[in-house]
Amino acid sequence: MTKRIAIGLTEGFADWECALLMASARTYFGFEVVPASPGGSAVTSMGGLNVTPAAAVETVTPAEYDALVLCGGTIWETDAAPDMSAQIRAFHEAGRPVGAICGATLALARAGVLDHSGHTSNAAEFLATAPEYRGHALYRDQPQAVRDGNLITAPGTAPITFTAEIYRALGFHNPELDHYVKLYGREHG
Repeated sequence: MTKRIAIGLTEGFADWECALLMASARTYFGFEVVPASPGGSAVTSMGGLNVTPAAAVETVTPAEYDALVLCGGTIWETDAAPDMSAQIRAFHEAGRPVGAICGATLALARAGVLDHSGHTSNAAEFLATAPEYRGHALYRDQPQAVRDGNLITAPGTAPITFTAEIYRALGFHNPELDHYVKLYGREHG
């Protein structure tokens, strides 16, 4: 059965942070990648890429999708950040993978799912800006993505390991994935 991944995009999303995941999942591994945004509205990335999502993020459920991934962007640091807590908690409670990179880790902090799982982000101080955040003791200061069960987090500089950990959380781990990580991470030696 084809895996379905919902990718949460917001206005001003950081193009590069989920690009490798979206492209490789769809093209190389045959997953269905479904861009979703608040209200299903069209969004424009930091780089000017216009996207008309196939779904409204509010309608994305763990019964229909195998994973929920939130792309970073500067909106997460503002009052305009969408509240995706209900969707995040639903996926987390259903045992489905939930991933967030860069600024989107703030959405996980606000939803409370980082309070009991190992995680990372752009910096510990960055997550501390979310008043709801109680996971300080579980923060891991490292440049790679962190996966704790089905929760995947990454700083904005780690799209390669973020992609790999999403795949691993979906049960997709084989020599081809290892090759992919080595190939795209080669410059980081």
